[in-house]
Amino acid sequence: MARPGMERWRDRLALVTGASVGIGAAVARALVQQGLKVVGCARTVGNIEELAAECKSAGYPGTLIPYRCDLSNEEDILSMFSAIRSQHGGVDICINNAGLGRPDSLLSGSTSGWKEMLNVNVLALSICTREAYQSMKERKVDDGHIININSMSGHRVVPQSVTHFYSATKYAVTALTEGLRQELREAQTHIRATPLSRPSLLAQCISPGFVETQFAFRLHDKEPEKAAATYEQIKCLQPEDVTEAVIYVLSTPPHVQIGDIQMRPTEQVT
Repeated sequence: MARPGMERWRDRLALVTGASVGIGAAVARALVQQGLKVVGCARTVGNIEELAAECKSAGYPGTLIPYRCDLSNEEDILSMFSAIRSQHGGVDICINNAGLGRPDSLLSGSTSGWKEMLNVNVLALSICTREAYQSMKERKVDDGHIININSMSGHRVVPQSVTHFYSATKYAVTALTEGLRQELREAQTHIRATPLSRPSLLAQCISPGFVETQFAFRLHDKEPEKAAATYEQIKCLQPEDVTEAVIYVLSTPPHVQIGDIQMRPTEQVT
């Protein structure tokens, strides 16, 4: 059943990056449940194809469309947006969820690890945002949403060296989201003659703390016991908790603007 406020999104298209696991998969499923067409992209799409089949078998009113895209490659991203334009018209909602951490500290980390985090966490997010906005603009979509799944690491630096560069990329997401809000506001003054209570195209940032996903296992890929311990020390957030925040943001009425949502487990102290 559609959530109140979500009816207007039925049959419209949402792009969810990093949709193969964790938060991305949970968000993609929830949007399909609400009747949206969802393009879920990731470097490998096997899990997304399985999720698409599950959604279809469950009789959800929307559709999940798997798309293989290496978000560290701009040509892959541009090709994806071109395919969305030609096959589905364009993007109405862009959820920049994909992100990764590598165990590369500031004093001894590898340049390749830093570049990998920058490419996915910062550049891919920026490219997807730009292309989604252009898609909305050319079709005169005036109620689109761009949602960045950030992290509490984009608001404070914890004393854990392997996360310091990752944290820097998430601080960048915080700055990019605010910059995007300002640019959308400026652009809107040229599109509309009368002032609005909020910009028609919205950018929001959702910053969760510990979420039980595959993130720690990829960060500590050579130390699986350490990764598992990350999620055992407290009762973590679940991907569905973040999904609830996404649905809440999308379902708000036009006179309500949501800024940043920061969420963390009750037991998380930093």
